[in-house]
Amino acid sequence: MTRSNLSKANEVREARIFKDYADRLIDIARRKRDGLKEFFVKNKVFAFDSTTISLCLSVYWWTKLHHSKGGVKAHTLYDVKTDVPAFLIVTDASVHDSKVMDEIPYEADAIYIFDRAYMDTGQLYAIALLKAFFVVREKHKMKSKIIEDKQYNNPATGIMADQIVKFTGPKTKKKYPKLIRRVVYYDSIGNRTFVFYTNNMDLTAEDIAELYKNRWSVELFFKWLKQHLHIKEFYGTSENAVNIQIYSAIIAYCLVAIVGSELKLKMSNYDVLRVVGVSLFDKTPLKELLKNESIEDPRELDEQLWLEFED
Repeated sequence: MTRSNLSKANEVREARIFKDYADRLIDIARRKRDGLKEFFVKNKVFAFDSTTISLCLSVYWWTKLHHSKGGVKAHTLYDVKTDVPAFLIVTDASVHDSKVMDEIPYEADAIYIFDRAYMDTGQLYAIALLKAFFVVREKHKMKSKIIEDKQYNNPATGIMADQIVKFTGPKTKKKYPKLIRRVVYYDSIGNRTFVFYTNNMDLTAEDIAELYKNRWSVELFFKWLKQHLHIKEFYGTSENAVNIQIYSAIIAYCLVAIVGSELKLKMSNYDVLRVVGVSLFDKTPLKELLKNESIEDPRELDEQLWLEFED
C-alpha cells in the first residue's frame, strides 16, 4: 500500500476502534504485569504528564497551538509498577495540562505523581476527597502557614524539611481548605531545591521524594513513543489519521508488554521493543530471539532522566 492510499484510508477509518482496542490491551497488559516489579510502596503508583507533538498548522489545519504552529497533546496516566500506560487522551496542544486532570480515572488509595504544571489546588482537593493520594511539585512559592514542623533534616538523603501546612492565599485556601504536607528536597546532583506537596501523611519524606523521582518513567515512555514507535511522522493529515497512529503506537507498546509477561522475560519493555524493532524480518522464533538478550536497565537509556529531575 502506498503512503497516499494509507493516508486516504485513515481519513475514513473509525479512530474509535483503535482507541477501544488500545484500552483493551492496556487492561490486559496491566493485569499480566501486576506484581512483576518490586516497589517500595504497596499502593498503586501512577505518573501523569503530557507530551506535545508539533504539527504544521497549514497542513494540520484542525490543530491549535500558537501563531503559525499546530500540534496535539497526548495526556498519559502511566502505571509506574507495570510500566504500561493506564489511560490516554489526545487533545489540541493549546489545552493546558491541568484542565485534563478531572478526566483521570482515580482509584482510592492509589498515588498520583504530577509535575508543577498540575499544581491546581482545586483539582488536588478533588483527588483528596476521592481518598486517593497525590505528590506534586510546587510551581511557584505558595503562601502558607506552618501548622507542624517535624524538625527533620537529613543531608544524607537530601531532605531539608518535612512540614504540615495550611494554604493562606485568598484562592488556594478556598480551593484546598484542609491541611497539606510540604516536603523540601535538595538534589545534590543538579544542585537544585524542590518543594513537594502531598496529602499522604504516612510515608517518609524520603519516600515522597523517591516517588517524584519515579516520574521519569512517563518521560522515558514519551521518548520511546516518539523515537521508536514513530509518532512524529504521520501517514495522513486528518485528525482521524493522527489519532489512529497514536493509538496504534499504544497498541504496539502494549503487545510488547504482554509478550514480555507471557514469555517471563527478564527484560524491560524498552529492551523488547529494541530487539523486535531491529528483527522484523528475522525468521527466528520470538522466544529464541529474546532469550539470549542481555538485560539493560532502562535508566541507562537516558541517564539524565534518572539522575536528575527535569526542569
